[in-house]
Parts: sequence; structure tokens; C-alpha cells
Amino acid sequence: MTTNTHLDELERRHQSLEKQIQDAIAHPGTDDLEIAELKKRKLQLKDEITRLKTTSVH
Repeated sequence: MTTNTHLDELERRHQSLEKQIQDAIAHPGTDDLEIAELKKRKLQLKDEITRLKTTSVH
């Protein structure tokens, strides 16, 4: 898998998590821990995307 393909996949997953978070927030019965876990996974993806973009530039 090329770096660009991997970045594209990570960005798609990041967007998907954003949608899941928004959907979870919109439903009052959603567990706060579930939302926190989704946010944590989203942040981890963002960190990986940033790391790969920084690495590929150098």
C-alpha cells in the first residue's frame, strides 16, 4: 500500500468516526464513555495522519 493510499484510508476512517460521534451526540441515550472512546480513536487517527504527512514530506 502506498503512503497516499494509506493516508486516504485513514482520512476516510477519520471522517467516518466524526459522523459516528455526531450521531452519538445527537442521541441523548448514548453512553458518554462510548463517545469518549470514539473521540480517542479519532484523535489517534489524526495523529497518525499528521505523522505520515510529516514523514512523507521529508
